[in-house]
Amino acid sequence: MFRYAVAIIVLAELFGGALWFSMNAVADTLRVTWALTDVDMGHLTSSVQLGFIMGTLLLALSGLADRYSASRVFVLSALAGSLANAMLVVMESTFTGALLSRFATGVALAGIYPIGMKLVISWVPDKAGHALGWLVGMLALGTGLPHLIRGIGVVPTWQDVMYVTSVLVMIAAMLVWWLGDGPHLTNKPRLRWGDALRAFRVPQFCAAAFGYFGHMWELYAFWMLVPLLVAQWGRDMDQQYAYLATFCVFMAGGIGCILGGILSHCWGSGKIAIIALAGSALLCLVYPLAQYLPLTIVFVLLLVWGFFVVADSPQFSALAASSVDGIGSALAIMNSIGFAITIISIELSALLWDATSVFVAWLLLPGPLLGLVAIRRLWQVKS
Repeated sequence: MFRYAVAIIVLAELFGGALWFSMNAVADTLRVTWALTDVDMGHLTSSVQLGFIMGTLLLALSGLADRYSASRVFVLSALAGSLANAMLVVMESTFTGALLSRFATGVALAGIYPIGMKLVISWVPDKAGHALGWLVGMLALGTGLPHLIRGIGVVPTWQDVMYVTSVLVMIAAMLVWWLGDGPHLTNKPRLRWGDALRAFRVPQFCAAAFGYFGHMWELYAFWMLVPLLVAQWGRDMDQQYAYLATFCVFMAGGIGCILGGILSHCWGSGKIAIIALAGSALLCLVYPLAQYLPLTIVFVLLLVWGFFVVADSPQFSALAASSVDGIGSALAIMNSIGFAITIISIELSALLWDATSVFVAWLLLPGPLLGLVAIRRLWQVKS
């Protein structure tokens, strides 16, 4: 039963994760039809991050994430996210309207991602690293789903890509509504503002959180850049193949999360997180220098970067969740701060892309390096 429940939750997370970069999958069309620049696209991506931050702050500081049924919070958030995502089509006449649509999508995602982690842990608390590996792996794969939808040509227009994404998120809501909460879920009887902030007094939580913050400096800026990196790599590539190549990078990240979760049983979450941080730091350094190598090697390096860049994410969550009570609020506040960091790296990457091209990767390098410093003491910690 527990494996069945986890499978349902990670499938819901796969569909729910499609909200995150649905707009980026149609960015090439929007640049033409809306006359947008790379900086404008960065603003639209950052709007999702800002909405996510506001949503997680509400969940964390109010205690709502630990007071109410996690499955109901997920369902309501998914339905709201489905509507907000579809509203991008309605708001296409104004850039401000598009920003508001993406902001609302980010708010809804706050009830899908961290609450999804809480749901998984409520079913298998003794296998958090493994289960979260599957969940974040499906989230990574889900963020690439809109690129897959475009790549296989199942819908003719960019508007249809947004509508199909919204339908997938509605299916996610129905799956979690049917499943409900796990047997190990504990909710607090009353709201206690600020409980989440007290988690930073716990050394293990603090180390995991700061390692996560370094990881986040790199992750979402990298995901935003993937279509640009693919376009730079395959200038003469057919557009449909470019979408599929982009999806493959996201898929590599999903595989990295799942494999990391499996290995966390014997190696420990701390060790997996450190290895993944070191791997992504190395790729940040060498990828720009590899541009004169054969194109196949360059693409393989991009896939390997996609593999490492997110493989540590579920392990940070597992390490944090195992160190404190009130995990819904603690994970929400950790996510909120992490996503605030992503706004800075996303905006800088979008701003500098035209001037630096692939060398913008070096801007991301300090993130995993500082994360390694923060988490070095957790090498032997298992979760």
